[in-house]
Amino acid sequence: MSTIKITGGRALSGQIRVQGAKNSVLPIMAASILSGGETVIHNCPRLTDVEAAISILRHLGCRAELRGSTAYIDSSAMTRWDIPDVLMRRMRSSVIFLGAILARCHEARLSMPGGCELGPRPIDLHLSAMERLGAEITERGGDLNCRAGRLTGGRIDLAIPSVGATENAMIAASGAGGVTLITNAAREPEIRDLGDFLTAMGARVHGAGTSTVTVEGGAFREHTEHTVIPDRIAAATYIAALTAAGGDLTLTGVDNRDLSAVTEVFRAMGVELTPSGDTLRVRASGRPNPPGTVVTKPYPGFPTDAQPPLMAAALRAAGTVVFVETIFQNRYRHVPELARMGADIRLDGRVAIVQGVSALHGARVEATDLRGGAALVVAALAAQGETEITQVRHIDRGYENITDELSSVGAAAERIDGKDETDGNERA
Repeated sequence: MSTIKITGGRALSGQIRVQGAKNSVLPIMAASILSGGETVIHNCPRLTDVEAAISILRHLGCRAELRGSTAYIDSSAMTRWDIPDVLMRRMRSSVIFLGAILARCHEARLSMPGGCELGPRPIDLHLSAMERLGAEITERGGDLNCRAGRLTGGRIDLAIPSVGATENAMIAASGAGGVTLITNAAREPEIRDLGDFLTAMGARVHGAGTSTVTVEGGAFREHTEHTVIPDRIAAATYIAALTAAGGDLTLTGVDNRDLSAVTEVFRAMGVELTPSGDTLRVRASGRPNPPGTVVTKPYPGFPTDAQPPLMAAALRAAGTVVFVETIFQNRYRHVPELARMGADIRLDGRVAIVQGVSALHGARVEATDLRGGAALVVAALAAQGETEITQVRHIDRGYENITDELSSVGAAAERIDGKDETDGNERA
């Protein structure tokens, strides 16, 4: 199986260009099938989740490929409306194809999705949104069977501001007749990006990125081009890496407006952050200051996906840091692995109390999920000696060439590729 080896203690210096946003490109790829035409997506990151989305598109009969950082999709020859279990298990966000397939084909069949096991996720919100637009949904043997004539616009009141449910509702509504009103919508920048893409396709979307979104289905264009926004979580991870290792790093291709909740915490840790246009200079040295209590919240609050890398950066804080996780109940699966490296962390339900230590040491650890894997990379940069990280397929889901990027700025990091072992029941 593939592993990452990192020898800590080296300061970082140089420049890293931040990849396109994973959480934007996946719903955009799904939405591309609405048009029955050609879609070109620029700034597309090379991730295993993107590869999984391409596999789904090809299964549906579309032509899809990734050339460099640009994805090319032609859905004119789409012939299928089902996603088999083997493809659904590859990523949890595969459910985002539901609204697009239903709007295009008037029926859809897919199994319950896979993904990192971070706790229950409200797929019922996705299903309820489809029903509000006129779909009939039945479940049998783990399969979801959905049917509808042409979807009809309606009012969708989300019980919680779920990102995935907001995206699915927006996509389905773009292919529906009439106007759809979505209330208590998620406000993440990725929602705004999806709204821009749907508008470029021909739908009329207003309020994307606010708590109230209106969507009117339109006549789709035969050709659409779109550039994906920068990945704010990847940017946060590299800020955490610099905080842990020390040095002077410039991130390019960032949107500093979307990083304010993250940069506020790192500034409290004593990190010097200087934004300028689409760049962000990050400088740090010595043990970071404790930033107090960090509470994860929906955007514009501190993102849950940035919590594990931040925790890793705070392991050597000169004091105590408290984390309160309000989004996912199993977000602390990386904590026992950090403890192998000498971290002092006490868990109490959704609260993690980190007592900063003077030094970490290298160890053999296992990535338990995507962001937890990133946390191990960050901690390894600060640790004395060598750290070996296994199960790196989780990291590959969300980071493009992370070892190459870190090596380019001075880290002693290398990836040793091997045949990854998979379990048919695994939720990758």
